[in-house]
Amino acid sequence: MPEWAQALLLLVILLASSVVGRYFGHILSDRLANRQVMEVIQIVATMLVTFAALVLGLLTTSAKASFDAIDNDLRGFASQIIQFDRLLQEYGPEAEPVREMMRRYTATAIATTWPDEPPPPGYDPSLHVLPVTSAKNLESLTLGDLLNRVEEKIRDLQPQDRIQRQLTDELLLMFRDLIAKRWQLIEEGHGSISTPFLLVLDLWLVIVFLSFGLIGPRNPISTTIIVLAAISIASAMFVILEFDTPFGGLIVANSEPLRNALAHLNR
Repeated sequence: MPEWAQALLLLVILLASSVVGRYFGHILSDRLANRQVMEVIQIVATMLVTFAALVLGLLTTSAKASFDAIDNDLRGFASQIIQFDRLLQEYGPEAEPVREMMRRYTATAIATTWPDEPPPPGYDPSLHVLPVTSAKNLESLTLGDLLNRVEEKIRDLQPQDRIQRQLTDELLLMFRDLIAKRWQLIEEGHGSISTPFLLVLDLWLVIVFLSFGLIGPRNPISTTIIVLAAISIASAMFVILEFDTPFGGLIVANSEPLRNALAHLNR
């Protein structure tokens, strides 16, 4: 389910729980008039509000930190691609087929990972995977096979002197680092928030809004405040879920580092 749909569903559930609370509050108005009952409901609601606020704050901080880490790793990945290409240039014309394969890989990785953006020049449709707007685009088997062929091409190079032999060793070492960074991005791109944990948090919020409906005054101002509170919480959950899926949704990691790297490769 898309992140916006999950946030909208939460908003509807919270508002519905408040309406249910108001309904039962009207039926049980005589019993709720008891001061001790009101105090118990307020204590429980306050406790759950505190828990929910702490958890939402921690989730927001964690999701934003994870999103920023992926953005930094993308810049590092792009930087490694540029350095790798410079070594290939130093090697000489024999390494030109490897450079061409890296240009194809970079362009196609951009096109498949950010399908809503214009594909860059050099994009190979034959390597295109169906866009799932997730980290699985980076994990494409076709792109992985292309990188495997890059490594094979490097191993097939025939160094003619000491400098080329040294460059071959450096290329293989840097290529291993490049692959490791790619898999790091793939792993980081998967959502890390546990679904059962989110369900428990949603349950707390439902109980809170049910309590609001039970003890809240029945007037337009109170209703407006409850609606605004539900919208605020649903929007916060939307942002958290968006940060947790950096390669899909409305808030996505920036493709500019890889596009800049591709520009260097095309020089």
